[in-house]
Amino acid sequence: MKKLALFLSLLFPLSLLAQKITPEEYIQTYKDIAIEEMKTHKIPASITLAQGLLESGAGNSTLARVAKNHFGIKCHKGWDGDTYYMDDDEKDECFRKYDDVEQSFRDHSEFLCGRSRYAALFDLEITDYKGWAKGLKAAGYATNPKYAQLLIDRIELYDLTQYDKIALGQIKESEIEPVAPEAEEYFELAYSPEDKSLFPLADMTPEGRFLYENNGVLFVFAKEGETPEGLAEAFGIKMNRFCQYNCLKHPEEVIFHSGDVVYLEKLRNRNWKAKKYTVQEGETLRDVALRFAVKPEKIVKKNGLKEGEKLYKGRELWLR
Repeated sequence: MKKLALFLSLLFPLSLLAQKITPEEYIQTYKDIAIEEMKTHKIPASITLAQGLLESGAGNSTLARVAKNHFGIKCHKGWDGDTYYMDDDEKDECFRKYDDVEQSFRDHSEFLCGRSRYAALFDLEITDYKGWAKGLKAAGYATNPKYAQLLIDRIELYDLTQYDKIALGQIKESEIEPVAPEAEEYFELAYSPEDKSLFPLADMTPEGRFLYENNGVLFVFAKEGETPEGLAEAFGIKMNRFCQYNCLKHPEEVIFHSGDVVYLEKLRNRNWKAKKYTVQEGETLRDVALRFAVKPEKIVKKNGLKEGEKLYKGRELWLR
């Protein structure tokens, strides 16, 4: 569990575990502001949105919620606006506090434009998002050594360059579709029909994976061709425990497909949101257990199932 503990230590504070906004919702909410800031200040909208997603945990961080600060900008010398204090690199640091999110976006643009250390960024092609990402890291915007790659990952994951093209007049907004590469599969596979409000906890792991939570249990999405052995090793989980977490009896026969849910912790004894579930065509006990992050043996006990009993379409199962 050492690697998993390391991953968790890199996440935002625990107050973020119950997120309210998905990355896709964040993008749709603030894309127009980012586009306007690109037109006015010549900062790629893709970079602005990626920084907002990363720095604010898609608008769910305490700093974003309380201080409307979406870019982690500290007070610095000369700031005479409202302030908010919280621990960061040092204890009780001073951050800028805004009246609204639009003011935060505007100040982010003015912050980059008004400091000489960022001047070289404006010599880059405005469409060179990789150059901008690397330049921000080189100029010291953040201390995370993977900062540039984290920005690039978000830009490519959510196809944020399309908003650069809108700002440049190369395409119309009606010509694009919102990108939700993980959420669509996630909503279909990983949760109950009663409540589809699951989102990434906060940041990516250093390996570029989003961590998710279902019924209080951490999980990731598998990539095509991954194996139980490989994932167990990658997350520092003993093989027998990994198999228990994911209800695997013959792991040597399993190859994961893209979008498969892989749990990193033990399943719960009950589901805290869904009381019962109606079995769908072809679903097995394992399918239901993984869908709701409830131990299969607990589902068996709660519903008086016999060992090896097959589920039929329409059967109602109690989950707590």
